[in-house]
Amino acid sequence: MCGRYFIDAGDREWMRVLELLAQEDRQSPAFADMRTGEVYPTHIVPVLTAPDRAHLMQWGFTRFDGKGQVINARSETAGEKSMFRRPLSQGRCLIPASCYYEWRKLEGGGKQKYALSPREPLYMAGLYRREQGAALPRFVIMTRDAAPEIAFIHDRMPVIFDKPAQQKWLERDVALDALLAQAENAIRFEPADGQTALF
Repeated sequence: MCGRYFIDAGDREWMRVLELLAQEDRQSPAFADMRTGEVYPTHIVPVLTAPDRAHLMQWGFTRFDGKGQVINARSETAGEKSMFRRPLSQGRCLIPASCYYEWRKLEGGGKQKYALSPREPLYMAGLYRREQGAALPRFVIMTRDAAPEIAFIHDRMPVIFDKPAQQKWLERDVALDALLAQAENAIRFEPADGQTALF
């Protein structure tokens, strides 16, 4: 899964994303709540809906029972789930980040936090939708089986595309299965914060 990621406010790619933010989003009250640094579910962030267009969105689809949020969609089964079927065909997006975080369970208890990213700017594949009564669209991050080199940390990872595949993902007319074969596997990782998390 992907339950946390990081945005470096001084990163040049992040500055480019901000320039793509739609004018109506810049003038929205939600703009003051836009997050950088460590991003958690329910936070408000810019999300790309086209190569040259970004909008503010909130992380997490509301569950059918109204209790809590769904923050990830499994790429292998998203097309079979009613929650994701329409967004998969009409609401594809890309979530920019500097890195994402995952935790490795340690023998004897505790967890080690890792920061992971590709060599190119990180864009995670996502789905978005508009929910009744919500001020902003909501998004989830697509996940897949972890690349072999990082599977020791966690068995899942976000779907990450390089630039050519990003364009195809946003065009919506390319089947997900065909694109998954192009998902990024070369992921760098390092311990984050230099310490283990005991939880």
